[in-house]
Amino acid sequence: RVFPSPNNVIGWPLLAVGLASFVVGRSQDLLLLDVGSQILLLGALLLLFLGNKSIKISWFPLLYMIFMIPVPGIIVDALTGPLKQYISIIAESVLYALEYPIGRQGVVLHIGQYQLLVADACSGLHSMFSLSALGLLYMYLSRRQSLLHNGIMLASILPVAFVANVVRVMILILVTYYFGDEAGQGFLHGTAGIVLLLAALMFLFLIDWAMSLAFRPSRRGHSA
Repeated sequence: RVFPSPNNVIGWPLLAVGLASFVVGRSQDLLLLDVGSQILLLGALLLLFLGNKSIKISWFPLLYMIFMIPVPGIIVDALTGPLKQYISIIAESVLYALEYPIGRQGVVLHIGQYQLLVADACSGLHSMFSLSALGLLYMYLSRRQSLLHNGIMLASILPVAFVANVVRVMILILVTYYFGDEAGQGFLHGTAGIVLLLAALMFLFLIDWAMSLAFRPSRRGHSA
């Protein structure tokens, strides 16, 4: 139970900043400020009505709301290009090593008679964002005590999402190669993304399980 102990010193300035961000964001159509202001406003109301302890209790829900803020386009553009390039290079290298007739020009892959473009949607940025949200929620709910355990889990999220997306792209390339362009761009195109996201999430669970075994406190028997 939280007993009201308002913090007006921080609450009112935070409320003013939140309202200003909302007005500017809504009037100028800036989603970063418009949506982000909701976090500031909720934090300010908690401070004004309940006090500091309410922030300590609700810190994760407030922090988690960051995932509802749209990523600015300039950041998306800056990340999408390199991700597509790396995915194209890795996919081509792996499939070429497996002796598939594949070549690459930038982010365009040629396999057999087919030509595939690694588009912005295939960069894996959305998968990384989604897996980060799910991974952080899982970490919060599992409440592991080891800082090293949590650090390894946190550091694993983005690499796992990236590898899962590379595998997805290679699967779509092979589906196109064996079954044609219509199969590669049809139902399997969307399904592969969902399946690989679930597989990445399961892999994170596996990492968590392995870490829980590795960092389990040793139990020594006591003589009677």
